[in-house]
Amino acid sequence: MIRMENLTKSFGHRLLFEEASFKINSHERVGLVGRNGHGKTTLFQIITGHEPYDTGTITIPKHYRIGYVRQDLEFAQDTVLKEGMRGLSEQERDYHWKVEKILSGLGFSVKDMNRHPNEFSGGYQVRLNLAKVLVSEPDLLLLDEPTNYLDITSIRWIERFLINWSHELMLITHDRGFMDKIVTHVLGIHRKKIRKVQGNTEKFYSQIAQEEEVYEKTRINDERRQKEINQFISRFRAKARLANLVQSRIKTLEKMEKREKLEKFKGLEFSFRSNPFHGKYVLNIKDILFSYDAANPLIKDFNITLGAGERICVIGMNGKGKTTFLKLLAGRLVPQHGEIACISGVTKGFFEQTNVTSLDPGKTVEEEILHSHPDVDRQLARNICGAMMFDGDSALKKIGVLSGGEKSRVMLGKLLVTPCNLLLLDEPTNHLDMESCDALLAAIDNFDGTVVMVTHNEMFLHALAQRLIVFQSDRVDVFDGSYQRFLEKGGWENEAENFVPESRDISDKDSGSRQTKKELRRKRSEIISQRAKALKSAEQRIAEIEKNIETHEKNFDELSQAMQAASEAQDGSKIVELSQAIHDCQSSIDRLFNELEKITGLFEEQKAVFEKKLKRLEHSGTVSK
Repeated sequence: MIRMENLTKSFGHRLLFEEASFKINSHERVGLVGRNGHGKTTLFQIITGHEPYDTGTITIPKHYRIGYVRQDLEFAQDTVLKEGMRGLSEQERDYHWKVEKILSGLGFSVKDMNRHPNEFSGGYQVRLNLAKVLVSEPDLLLLDEPTNYLDITSIRWIERFLINWSHELMLITHDRGFMDKIVTHVLGIHRKKIRKVQGNTEKFYSQIAQEEEVYEKTRINDERRQKEINQFISRFRAKARLANLVQSRIKTLEKMEKREKLEKFKGLEFSFRSNPFHGKYVLNIKDILFSYDAANPLIKDFNITLGAGERICVIGMNGKGKTTFLKLLAGRLVPQHGEIACISGVTKGFFEQTNVTSLDPGKTVEEEILHSHPDVDRQLARNICGAMMFDGDSALKKIGVLSGGEKSRVMLGKLLVTPCNLLLLDEPTNHLDMESCDALLAAIDNFDGTVVMVTHNEMFLHALAQRLIVFQSDRVDVFDGSYQRFLEKGGWENEAENFVPESRDISDKDSGSRQTKKELRRKRSEIISQRAKALKSAEQRIAEIEKNIETHEKNFDELSQAMQAASEAQDGSKIVELSQAIHDCQSSIDRLFNELEKITGLFEEQKAVFEKKLKRLEHSGTVSK
């Protein structure tokens, strides 16, 4: 457990947060949220001791180990496996299998583990550093955007790994869906304060919005009341017989707290310009072949027709050809065989993750956007700059001084001013914060044209994908259906094996022997019966808790509405009474959520045991055939 009290941090005149107090309790998995530049990474660096703070105290127990992925990419061993084993503790120095399991989950093949670390790309080298931290099993694991260099199968693996993390965890990520599946609490940097809420990001932002709504209504009521008091004082100040009343009003005015109007945050505002298209199809791909190495084609004999208005997501592991496929659609590459026929009237907009090199370092942000399309005038360019969070003089910054994330926003800005009806997007969420990802999701959903998008973000896949182009096992397939349907129909090959190695249970030691269909049915029936009996009480309690939470949350909403009314009426005694009731109600909700979390965890563990027994039984039946 670590504790921070009255922590303040600033850079020059820029204050990040002040008098922040919070603690990370045993076994908590905490998501750290806040807008870009508000201090999330700085807070991590303060915890690790790499960044000083202005005032306050940090209490960390003796011998408490903190794990943080290092950014330097220098390696001391001649193979990936040996380098990964450097993260093991002295007691586990020879546990190579533990390192192999984690490296495999992060996308390293058996062959890769015997290669030199310097042979890999920067992304894979960061994965290796991540593996070393994971195998060391620190008391507190700090992860800053761990999904940035991971493909979708590795993201799904680390998601399950972190859900089962037995120590403390703090996580920064722009992927809201990823965070919500893992964390037990959310720690937010908001308006230079830090606050902690039990639950997911939706609960955190809902609570913030509710409190700020009450604050704003109270501020408006206070201003009206102050105005009335000032009018009374001005009107009757000269009347001697009302002097006592005037003095009373003056004292009341002095005691009233001055509430400042809340600053309105500027967020990314996405709105793609759509070029009307009235055809049924936009693109026809027939028998295409493409390879950089003739012996190992990335794409072979691939066919698909893209319909107008469709949302198609391209998914698969890194290095399998997803970006290459998008470049083929965009016309940046030409297939070695087959054809890509674009229907007349189709105009393409292409966002490529590595295309920031096309920006001119000598131009300003405004100039890059102004010259993106012939019909862009200075006012439109300025509006897009503002939408991309380059307000005022920030729009006059030279491209050469921008960070990678800022350049990525410039590329998005250039795409926004380009009218099109076929959007080709290659991992557009990289370098965007959580709020910006939400805005991008809404903009894509509202776009009138066709969208083909490469993404590892499962929230986007669940929300948008109508069809999938899947790069898996050295082939490319079209899946006609949603991402959820894809997972239900088999999903990612060998995913389970990468997570938990098979182990034989003594109670099932005969499962590998030959069994008749009748015996298999009998054993399956026994397992299902045992499962139902073991899980029944937990299921009933979960349903009961969920019902109680729903009742308390309804009561909480009613109390909050009553509080707003009492605030408007300036009813002090009612406000005190309601504040206590709201506190009690919130405490009950938190207690119920704690109980729900514990019993759900036990339920899932018990369920997994029975599912494993059923799978082994099914496997033994397949083997016997």
